[in-house]
Amino acid sequence: MKCRPNNLNFKITNSSGPNGNNTSTHSIVSKSKKPRDKWMELQGIKNWEGLLDPLDDGLRDEILRYGEFVEAAYLCFDFDTSSPDYATCRYPKGSMLSQCGLSKTGYKVTKCLYATCGVHLPRWADHRVPSWASTRSSWIGYVAVCNDRDEIARLGRRDVVIAYRGTATCMEWVENLRVALTTLSGDMAQSDRESMVQSGFLSMYTSTVGPRPSLQDSIRDEIQKILTKYGDEPLSITVTGHSLGAALATLTAHDINTTFKHAPLVTVVSFGGPRIGNKNFRSQLEKSGTKVLRIVNSDDPITKVPGFVLNEGSTKMSEIRPLKWVQKCVEETQWVYAEIGKELRLSSKDCPHLSDGGVATCHDLKTYLHLVDNFVSSNCPIRTTAKKVLNRSTQQEIKQQILC
Repeated sequence: MKCRPNNLNFKITNSSGPNGNNTSTHSIVSKSKKPRDKWMELQGIKNWEGLLDPLDDGLRDEILRYGEFVEAAYLCFDFDTSSPDYATCRYPKGSMLSQCGLSKTGYKVTKCLYATCGVHLPRWADHRVPSWASTRSSWIGYVAVCNDRDEIARLGRRDVVIAYRGTATCMEWVENLRVALTTLSGDMAQSDRESMVQSGFLSMYTSTVGPRPSLQDSIRDEIQKILTKYGDEPLSITVTGHSLGAALATLTAHDINTTFKHAPLVTVVSFGGPRIGNKNFRSQLEKSGTKVLRIVNSDDPITKVPGFVLNEGSTKMSEIRPLKWVQKCVEETQWVYAEIGKELRLSSKDCPHLSDGGVATCHDLKTYLHLVDNFVSSNCPIRTTAKKVLNRSTQQEIKQQILC
């Protein structure tokens, strides 16, 4: 199979860190083909059957387009710990996307989103750590609605994007380390009391501090407004994020589908996401119609944690009576996760410019977008004309930054 020609000229910006600058020129939106005729297939209504291997060019463009929205979530975040505005958004809501080079996307930001960590540092640490290290509530992303008539016509529907960045604060790292599974509570659990998700991610989604609402309440409030305003027209909701943001994206999509009975098609496009829940949670997602596309770099260790996954494709343990009991006991622990959604698996090793990169490089959003841009199929993993977009200085910069 011939590798596809280099026709995108896609320029990727730095995906995270305090020194991330906006170097993007034009959005990929202007160069992608019109997806209106098969937008539901691109959003996963048929679980991306026949679109992943080889990778459909229309789907590639959509993945990269949503990747730009995640990139914007990083670029907008204030990483400067000496700044009085640390952990907030650097720009006003009305100019966020234009500041990130996405003014021509046709989307308008309607809501800034904050996530709160439910854990506290121990009292002995109060006077031993700087105040920024104990920041519990921080800007995590935004909701944007497509309002441009031409873009709505090109897409075939009005699209709503919810975009999340990855881990940036110390307290978020603490939540990442709370890896035991916990039962979904309240209306998110529905009737399945065995549906479980990672404790830290759920905490960040549902916790509150002071007068600020939880991320969950903010999402529900904003989606209700959007459905009330646009519910009578073709509509889609796409939740996208990188790393921690990928986990929150899955929780968000699940919450939308369980909260709103007549929700439109809800799709998750995640980059480098960790595991998030058990097989009962996966079953709930599938029953609700939530579509999840996981972009995975097989050389990225973050996608292989937390916990462990039982090999569901091997000889069924249930066929052997003694092992059936062992399997049941293991599955009832708080460490057995399940792989969720449809997977587009890539590999840094297939790209000569990335094969010698470390963990930080493998996990960086820039790397993911580069691999998607150049992936062809399992028979031709990377097109031969793939350009080098990660130079040595950029790789060193990535290694020095906190990434998740």
